[in-house]
Amino acid sequence: MKTLVLALASITFSLTSFTTIDCKEIKTEISIGSSFSLINDTKEKVSIYTGTGFVSLNKGSKTSIDCNVGKEVRWAESGKKGDVIFKITDDMCGETLKLSTLVK
Repeated sequence: MKTLVLALASITFSLTSFTTIDCKEIKTEISIGSSFSLINDTKEKVSIYTGTGFVSLNKGSKTSIDCNVGKEVRWAESGKKGDVIFKITDDMCGETLKLSTLVK
């Protein structure tokens, strides 16, 4: 019995010593549970695409946007994406931003 256990242990060790694992660096930016607020401080009602959906903002209204770094927030019209307003950056997360300061 001892010989069998030693033989199995030896075989297992031999097989695992020849096994190689190819590790590749995976880099992603995720801000779990993070968002920022966007206030429409312009004088008009606007429609935007937040990167995940369409939102209409009356003047003075506010929306919460997921902080997906690198995603684009765009103008929207009739449910279609328009020009890019801004890209989400990590320094926006947790902040309250005014639309007028982000418009180019």
